[in-house]
Amino acid sequence: YEQLVFCHDKATGLRAIIAIHDTTLGPALGGCRMWPYGTEDEAVTDVLRLARGMTYKAAASGLNLGGGKSVIFGDPDRDKTEALFRSFGRYVETLGGRYVAAEDVGTSTEDISHIQVETPHVVGVDVTRGGSGDPSPLTALGVVQGMRACAEEVFGSASLRDRTVAIQGLGHVGYHLCRLLHADGANLVVTDLHPDVVHRATREFGAKPVEPGELLSIPCDVLAPCALGAVVNDEMLPQFRCSIIAGSANNVLAEPRHGEALAERGILYAPDYVINAGGLINVADELEGYNSERARKRVMRIYDSVKRIIDIAKRDEVPTHIAADTLALERIAAISSME
Repeated sequence: YEQLVFCHDKATGLRAIIAIHDTTLGPALGGCRMWPYGTEDEAVTDVLRLARGMTYKAAASGLNLGGGKSVIFGDPDRDKTEALFRSFGRYVETLGGRYVAAEDVGTSTEDISHIQVETPHVVGVDVTRGGSGDPSPLTALGVVQGMRACAEEVFGSASLRDRTVAIQGLGHVGYHLCRLLHADGANLVVTDLHPDVVHRATREFGAKPVEPGELLSIPCDVLAPCALGAVVNDEMLPQFRCSIIAGSANNVLAEPRHGEALAERGILYAPDYVINAGGLINVADELEGYNSERARKRVMRIYDSVKRIIDIAKRDEVPTHIAADTLALERIAAISSME
């Protein structure tokens, strides 16, 4: 890691940590998370893990950005104040653009707007302030593009028409994913913990509803985890009846070895941090003055990124999750050698 910054402001009660993992490709962009961490060590572990993940995500997505992350100690339901976020913004400003903050778990566009008062090094601001707004539609578009790349490899055609796609989780991204896949002529099987959103998907897209506990083992062409992570684990591995796993959830593999187990079973896995990068690509466009059409075109390239990962996996005879890391590291190494 290049830098770890501990931020403390007694007047506002701010306690925060900013981690900059790697800026070889550009400034470190990553969300600002607010969470009631039990200990400082717990927060450090989290921010380091997340910052490193952003480096790989940006590099594999072809962005000229590095990886970083920040965490603010506190309960997002009780401890938020404008003064706290403005204080944090002043710390971001001291880094001179090496770190660019964005929305994350426990923070909102309103919080980001408070940070923006103190520093221009922030993205994900509200549309009314020239920002990119809700990233969910473009995140979903990126997932579809990744699915198409996988479908071409497995079925010989990138078309998703008449393919059965099982979607776990109908939140912002999952619901937009349903809309795009329905327009493509896919057959949808869906589940969510909220029955009302399942009924809506059934009504609007002709989706087949199943109970949450059933979806992961349903026979389908593509399994799309769009809720919790770690769905590929020892318990579920023998139960999968899909050809492809490609969804918007983070950390789909409970452990790296589960990626190897999927490959052994002949299931093609689209690495999560590549296929769900549409949101990052969208907010990153703000750094150039947001242009929705340009952002959309860049998200469409996730298809190419996944194709390259599949090629690397075959070249190196490794599972796709390792190939994704290789793609990211090769890109960083290529730029490092130019300096």
